[in-house]
Parts: sequence; structure tokens; C-alpha cells
Amino acid sequence: MTATGDAPPAQAVERGRTTASTYPRHLAGKLAGAVVSLLAVLVTSFFLFRVIPGDPVKAMTRGVPTSAGQMATLRRQFGLDQPMWQQFTDYCGKALTGDLGMSYQFRAPVAELIAQKVPATLLLTGVAVVLYSAIGLWLGTRAAWRHGGLGDRLHTGVALTLWSVPSFWLGLLLIIVLAVGVGPLPGLFPTGGMESGDETGFAYVADVAHHMVLPVLTLVAVGYAQTLLVMRSSLLDEMGSDYLTTARAKGLRDDLVRRGHAVPNALLPTVTMVFINLGHVAAGSILVETVFSWPGLGGLFYQALSVPDLPLVQGLFVVFAGAMIAMNLLADLLYPLLDPRVGR
Repeated sequence: MTATGDAPPAQAVERGRTTASTYPRHLAGKLAGAVVSLLAVLVTSFFLFRVIPGDPVKAMTRGVPTSAGQMATLRRQFGLDQPMWQQFTDYCGKALTGDLGMSYQFRAPVAELIAQKVPATLLLTGVAVVLYSAIGLWLGTRAAWRHGGLGDRLHTGVALTLWSVPSFWLGLLLIIVLAVGVGPLPGLFPTGGMESGDETGFAYVADVAHHMVLPVLTLVAVGYAQTLLVMRSSLLDEMGSDYLTTARAKGLRDDLVRRGHAVPNALLPTVTMVFINLGHVAAGSILVETVFSWPGLGGLFYQALSVPDLPLVQGLFVVFAGAMIAMNLLADLLYPLLDPRVGR
């Protein structure tokens, strides 16, 4: 017999083979789930936005004298005169080949309109996600490790407050205080947009960065609060574990116990949230982009809803949901690498 904890090499190799053999099944299951989710998104995106009140053709011709014949021609041109089932099958068939249709409002392919707006959204939300993920993880770890102290209570109180604040309201408040100015305090930042339009070279980069300050600050203020609270809660669950007591008994410093043992085991819930936030990089923030007139996907979605521009709304919805599905899938595939028990 072999003492407990000292498994023979053959058994250790067998456990490794078992884990290696189960991971492909884990991968196949997650990929199948992602495909089913994406198909559900296609179906939902078609029928969900059909309940929006309003006639797209009437909205497009508002203020322009249009005869009944011209209205009928427009409906036929956009396929709105076809039965619902035929519209649905045409939509799904084209979407599966990457054709998201033609925008009613802009008279341009939806895929091209989305591609034009993606860089601005990636710039804004990408910078924000990196900043608030790093800040939230760092402050959440410190708050949990010194839970009950003044710093923990302060960080948790601020995070709960910011997490409860609607992002559009916070953005409007920042515009009033830091862009318009209050009393003797002058406006320091632009009220909206991405650039002034008359800069080149390094001056252009500085101008874009200047315009980014307020929207990024809005996104970071709300996003870091969520990251901090999730990381704090996850780490608190780990702090009573026996392996941490054993690590301290071996004489390891407190910082090494935290960084080398507690934090890695507390990362799984936070990894999920970070990847979901990365999905938001593609989706952008509709409210924040609208408040700050940022020329990204969020503002485009708001414009499409106002018509309603059904192909553009549907295309953006598919892109947003697809980004979230892809990031969730990536997180699921990363789990077994962080904790081999997940893939078994």
C-alpha cells in the first residue's frame, strides 16, 4: 500500500490521461452550446424588433411628400411586403453567410456601417475595460485581505455606490461639472464627440485622448466597482481554506500566501466577469456613447432604434450578442487551465 497523498507514478499518469481525455468532450460541449446560443440570437433578433411600434417606410419618408405607390415600392424594395416566414428565412440564410442586409436609413450594407464604427468603440471601451479590470482586481484583493478595516469599508462603500449609479446619469453629471463648468470651476473637457476635426499627427492623438477622458472615466467608475466587489467576495470565500493555514505554517510571508495561493484560486468568478466585460468591448456602451456623442456602435444602435432601421438593429444585436457568446466560450475553455477539476 502507498501512503495517502503519495500516488504511484502510474496512477498520476492515469489521472493526467483522464483529464486530457475529458477536455475534448468539455470543448465539444461548450462549442455546441455556443452554436445553439448564436442560432437563438438570430431567431430572437428577428422577432424581438418586429414588435417595436412604427412603420420604417413612414419614418424614412417623414416630411417628404410620398404617394401610396411610392410607399408600396419602398416596401417591396426592402422586402417588407413579403410574408413574415419568408422574411425570416431570407434573413437567417443571409446572416449565416455574413450578409446582415441593407440599412433603411443609410442605404448602405449593415456590415459596412458596423465595420466603420468598430474602431471608435474598441478604442473607448477597450481602454476602459483594461483600466477598471486592473483597478478592480487590485483594490478588491486588498479589501478582502484586510477585510473589516477602514480601507475595506471605504472601498466597499464607494464601490456599492458607484455600482448603483446609472452610467448615463453619471456621464451627464461629469459633463455638467467637468465640461460645462460649475461656478468658478471652468469646463476642462469637451462635452462630446471624438475629435475636434482640425488636428493632425501627435496633436490629433492628444485631441482624441482629451475627448476620451470623460466617457472613459464614466465607464471606469461603474466597471471597477463591479470588479472590486466580485473579487473581494471570491477571495473572502478562499481565506478560510485549510491550504492557506498550511502555507502560513510553512513560514511563507503573507504577501506570498496571498499572491501565490489565495488569489489564483479566487480568480474563476472574476475571470468570467472580465471576459464578459471584454464582450462589452465589441458591444460598446449604448448609453455612455449616446450621452457623449461618441461615434461608435452604441450611438449607431441608438440611431437605428429611432427609425426603426430593422436590418441595422438586427445586425448590431447579433454582433453584440455574438461578442458576448464568444467571450463566455473563451472563459469556459480557459477554466480547465486554471482549475483542472472544471474539465472533468
